[in-house]
Amino acid sequence: MRLRTQTAYAFLTPYLLVFLAFWIWPIANSFWLSFLNTRSANWTFNPRVTWGRLLVDPAFANALWNTLIILVIQVPIMIALATVLATLLNSSMLKARGLFRFAFFAPVVVGEVAYAAVFRLMFNHEFGIINKMLAVASVPAIPWLSSPNAAMAVIIIAVTWRWAGYNAIIILAGLQSIPEDVYEAATLDGVSKTRQFFFITLPLLRPVIVLCVVISVIGTMQLFSEPFLITNRGGPGQATETLGLFLYRQAFGAFNFGYASAIAYTIAALAIVISLINLWLGRERE
Repeated sequence: MRLRTQTAYAFLTPYLLVFLAFWIWPIANSFWLSFLNTRSANWTFNPRVTWGRLLVDPAFANALWNTLIILVIQVPIMIALATVLATLLNSSMLKARGLFRFAFFAPVVVGEVAYAAVFRLMFNHEFGIINKMLAVASVPAIPWLSSPNAAMAVIIIAVTWRWAGYNAIIILAGLQSIPEDVYEAATLDGVSKTRQFFFITLPLLRPVIVLCVVISVIGTMQLFSEPFLITNRGGPGQATETLGLFLYRQAFGAFNFGYASAIAYTIAALAIVISLINLWLGRERE
């Protein structure tokens, strides 16, 4: 038995060494960096210029505000849309269900640069197809990428388009785990399909929906690609700059690695807190 245990650890050792070198050590080193003033010639321990700056930096407050706006608006819309899509994909009346499931999941595998370029073209003020469709309906053209509110709407639409199908597939798996006997019994008792959805399907889907919310919260707190690629690095101005983009600017634009590390740990802490709140709100109640 002891020999088998030693053999098992021997096989695990290469992975554990790689895990230590490329995962644990960077995390620990980044935490130490968050207390250092990395803008000086000799890096010195000075939490005031890193953690202290977070409390008074208007640029950080702006990035946090933008991230929370996207979180509060986009995540509920996306989860609601994903739930509807999953319900439709689970319908026995739908033909070619496999094709539709692939179609809704496909945006996840599309390259970020490619899909960002498409959205920039679609929402272009002068020749974008969205404004051309609005013109057909006699609606004035909207400066999507040069207006703060409109640019934020583009980010929300893009993120929703990309990830709604992904969450729908997860919720679909939850739907297929619900026994048909439950619905048959409800139908025999004269319960309408609408009431079945709200009083049977949604309660039984609660753990899956909470999982999707937690994953979406973590992803939104790290949002980077869309504001970087679609709205030209958080434009107009810093109207769509998120925490992930602000961290990037501090680390690789200003080379302020200490402050960037403090931002990174703040993002992680906020994601954990918000996720725990969602888990608490979505917990099973007696």
